[in-house]
Amino acid sequence: MFFWARYLFPEICYLYEKMKRDFILKQYKILVKMFQQQGYFFVTFKNYMLGAPDGLHSMRHPLVILRHDVDRKPENALVIAKIEKEVGIRASYYFRIVKESYDEDVIRQIVEMGHEIGYHYENLSLCRGNYELSIMNFELDLEKFRKLYPVKTICMHGSPLSKWDNRDLWKRYDYRDYGIIAEPYFDLDFDEVFYLTDTGRRWDGDSVSVRDKVGGQRRKQGDASFLPGMNRMGFLAGTDGRKKKEFKDLRFRYTWEIIEAAERGVLPDKVMINTHPQRWTDNSLEWMKELVWQNIKNLAKKFIVSRKGAKALRRT
Repeated sequence: MFFWARYLFPEICYLYEKMKRDFILKQYKILVKMFQQQGYFFVTFKNYMLGAPDGLHSMRHPLVILRHDVDRKPENALVIAKIEKEVGIRASYYFRIVKESYDEDVIRQIVEMGHEIGYHYENLSLCRGNYELSIMNFELDLEKFRKLYPVKTICMHGSPLSKWDNRDLWKRYDYRDYGIIAEPYFDLDFDEVFYLTDTGRRWDGDSVSVRDKVGGQRRKQGDASFLPGMNRMGFLAGTDGRKKKEFKDLRFRYTWEIIEAAERGVLPDKVMINTHPQRWTDNSLEWMKELVWQNIKNLAKKFIVSRKGAKALRRT
């Protein structure tokens, strides 16, 4: 039956085969190696912000800032870290404090491979909007992580089912007071750095992403208003219309589309890739469970996003 399907509907079968192989570890290895073959240099987020020697981002182009948000299944993050060590690259791993993510043995092993560890904070959601308790817990959590690694960067966890945006903690406090040098949603210019994230188990998941976005509402740090994409020196993203158009035109659904784009040399010189390791696996049962569960979550998140949009329209 499938033989005749191949003969009658070759394009559909081709897409099916490509899709079936997505979000497996072999595909991830092909992805990072393709960037390497095209001359991209991989760097951790911390080293990119510091301009550290192994970053060389002021001299070496093109480059990839490689980031992993470890929401669940830390053992998957360990497997990916081993792949990256094998091909000679380093990445930034952001762990939550909750038991689904925090695993000291896994974190220690990833540190030993030379990767960066950061805090995937969600204190405002966990403390149900209590700012004073949230900042106290943030400081305690940071101290716990720093017993394993000298954490210098943090990244918010989206907490899509929570009404609190974890980034709002920095409306009242400044993470630099806690020895943190950067948070990507505040300190990267995303009109200079092309953002690729597998949120929603797809690379074009902005319609089903509640908070993992690089545009959006105006935010405030102290007395100065700023947007995600405005760095701490006050330079607002979006001044280069040509780059804006380039980024807008680049949309991918599947990993193989990114691989082919890299091979053709059509990707920008600066890219941040963000993955969620729980969805990358070679285990067929786990792969299918993640596929089904993520599609269910996407429906819920799409509803949340549409409701937020409707409320915003009513306020205008």
